[in-house]
Amino acid sequence: MKPIRVFLADDHQLMRAGIRALLQELDGIEVAGEASNGREALELVESASPDMVLMDISMPEMNGLDATARIVTKFPKVRVIILSVNASEAHVLQALRAGASGYLLKNISPAEMEQAIRAVARGEKHVTGAVAQHLIAGLLQGSQATSLERLTPRQREVLQLVAEGNTAKEIARKLGISTKTVESHRSELMEVLGIHDIAGLTRYAIRIGVVSADP
Repeated sequence: MKPIRVFLADDHQLMRAGIRALLQELDGIEVAGEASNGREALELVESASPDMVLMDISMPEMNGLDATARIVTKFPKVRVIILSVNASEAHVLQALRAGASGYLLKNISPAEMEQAIRAVARGEKHVTGAVAQHLIAGLLQGSQATSLERLTPRQREVLQLVAEGNTAKEIARKLGISTKTVESHRSELMEVLGIHDIAGLTRYAIRIGVVSADP
């Protein structure tokens, strides 16, 4: 039987090493490759040819939610399972709307991770129990689109890079666009979000989990 090929995307090397060691002990599952941020994952998935990606949310350069949306669009056969510390309804809904097939918390047992991988490989969805409770509670109250979901993919990229401390010139170089276009995106971000300075954009990005507050 063909093994399930799993690609790991997490900016913490120790976390990737732990997951890799766990997966290598499981029958019929193999590690197809690794990336330390969403942009790198997007670039490497094509050559790695995984069946699925275990994707962290908070990563530099490109967060896991935007990387998920791009991967499932570009590679429809590749499934994505989000692996996060955050069980909030907003994060779960954003992940599922981005095209994720599963959402796991990082404190789950190895047995549940294996169960989730095999379930998603069969075409099923898998959401950690604690996460499902938050999701159901939110749905009962009636969920609305968040301000983040009103942003275009390019605006979310710019938001993350701004929050990570990049100048307009640095962002332009990383995205292959002009400095003037970056400044235009930044102005649109402020207008959509009702935020009037870079510090405010940074605080917003941290609050919604696009970037980490850790140094």
